Amino acid sequence: MANPSPAKSMGDPGITPLSPSHTQQNDTDQVPSGPSFVVVVAIDFGTTSSGYAYAFTKEPECIHTMRRWEGGDPGVSNQKTPTTILLTPDRKFHSFGYAARDFYHDLDPSESKQWLYLEKFKMKLHTTANLSIETDLHAANGKRVKAIDIFAYALAFFKEQAIKELSDQTGGEFDNNDVRWVITVPAIWKMPAKQFMREAAYKSGLVSRENPEQLIIALEPEAASIYCRKLRLHQMVDLGTNTTQNGCSPTENVGGAITQGDRYVVVDCGGGTVDLTVHQIRLPEGHLKELYKASGGPYGSIGIDYEFEKLLCKIFGQDFIDQFKIKRPAAWVDLMIAFESRKRAAAPERTNPLNINLPFSFIDYYKKFRGHSVEHALRKSNVDFVKWSSQGMLRMNPDAMNSLFKPTIDHIIQHLTELFEKPEVSDIKFLFLVGGFAESLLLQQAVQDMLQGRSRIIIPHDVGLTILKGAVLFGLDPSIIKVRRSPLTYGVGVLNRFVEGKHPPEKLLVKDGTRWCTDVLDTFIAADQSVALGELVKRSYTPAKPSQQVIVIHVYCSEKEKVGFISEPGIRKCGTLRLDVSGTESTAPRREIQTLMQFGDTEIRAMAVDVSTGRTVKASIDFLSH
Repeated sequence: MANPSPAKSMGDPGITPLSPSHTQQNDTDQVPSGPSFVVVVAIDFGTTSSGYAYAFTKEPECIHTMRRWEGGDPGVSNQKTPTTILLTPDRKFHSFGYAARDFYHDLDPSESKQWLYLEKFKMKLHTTANLSIETDLHAANGKRVKAIDIFAYALAFFKEQAIKELSDQTGGEFDNNDVRWVITVPAIWKMPAKQFMREAAYKSGLVSRENPEQLIIALEPEAASIYCRKLRLHQMVDLGTNTTQNGCSPTENVGGAITQGDRYVVVDCGGGTVDLTVHQIRLPEGHLKELYKASGGPYGSIGIDYEFEKLLCKIFGQDFIDQFKIKRPAAWVDLMIAFESRKRAAAPERTNPLNINLPFSFIDYYKKFRGHSVEHALRKSNVDFVKWSSQGMLRMNPDAMNSLFKPTIDHIIQHLTELFEKPEVSDIKFLFLVGGFAESLLLQQAVQDMLQGRSRIIIPHDVGLTILKGAVLFGLDPSIIKVRRSPLTYGVGVLNRFVEGKHPPEKLLVKDGTRWCTDVLDTFIAADQSVALGELVKRSYTPAKPSQQVIVIHVYCSEKEKVGFISEPGIRKCGTLRLDVSGTESTAPRREIQTLMQFGDTEIRAMAVDVSTGRTVKASIDFLSH
């Protein structure tokens, strides 16, 4: 590699990799931490519910969760608000959360068709393959809206609420420049989804593009982990003993037992995703080290809602349900709210049936649509466990409810089982079950049955707020997680000297009498490789022509650890590295642009410098498809 090669990065003949090297920065030459913030505000933007929490940097131990919201549901605690958003017929922001839901519900059906109501839209960022600024979402009435607008509206709403509360607390206009914002995302999200969140934050006015370090993207299970390791005994339930731990001194941390070198798993079960992280604690400072790359999948509690919807389609017909959702969108939302509260009542030992209120317009519309009654449909369908009660309710036998949970819980258990089989995941002392779905007794039971006492299962008391509080702690000290594992292999395509017998003959390119091998992946970092915070990957590139203004390099990624060529299956182009070399022209015969990339943080960053002049070169990595 020492020989400069006229590297041909896929249609870009102008790149010459010089000297690859991995360096680890010492804490002394860390980038300065930037402006000091007065307060850290974390926003937990969830699939089903959202909220914020904050702490002043002067009293980091005191975490405030947001004020109680208006109009909560019976039987659901009000610390967070539903992730629902309502736009007026002319697509202006109207309201968020309970307010959006209640207003939408009270609209006349003829009017509600014009309004745009969205819920559970966060999953779109996980499921969209080529996410871009143009990605669309569908409102309840079937109309399309730009995802970036919806996310920006939601973040602007939280900014306004939080700033208002901070102003009331401090008795003056609170300045947004004094806030460090933290937004939480699932750890299994790929870089495009994280970058999308950042773009939405810029668009919402949360932070400006000129001041990117005012916003930190936190990974949900990491936040939970930071919070869990500080738990006191009286703040959690140990499933083994199934009692709140008392009788020990309440100042002890988790079971008085998280000690140097302890390994634990955090299972973050939310509305949309389930995220699994494996951490080891390093005392005395209590820094955390990730032992295995984050894993999980779209196995959140909304999977149960989809199963319920499938059940309704089986009984009443897919054609009717599709029509009903479009024609009576507000009533459909009501039905799902009614289901939600019954869903929370499901338990392994339950014997009495669960009743779900069918909205009047469902019963009415069904009769118009089919010409016979809902009751008739239930009798006629071959679904045994669901009956019609005389009070006008769907009566579900507990087994029917439990079967709606089964596919989702099976996925989670399968994932956990596979994780515990990995050699890196041995001797796990604790398993922390966090996130809203962790409250499910059916899920708790399944995890207990799977682990059979191998680890202690701990559930924090305020399980739905664990991530929020941990995200505030992370914002106060982002360097707490010292070592992460790269979820993917990243690199660029280069030319190497052709070696007979080592390189495949079809990759041979002869240029000016020199034999080159094309399509070689120059790996920056491999999947599941440990990366320390602040660790830099260095590469040098040379513009092809002295007059070149911008160097654009395609970045490739793969789930596989070892990749030889960018043409292999399973490797794909996932981003572009842009080096803006305009204005750095120099008399040096060869310009060398040294690029530094950082992979140890929650986002990938790039910096670059022109070696001959020592001037900084504007560098950026873009993962959103254009």
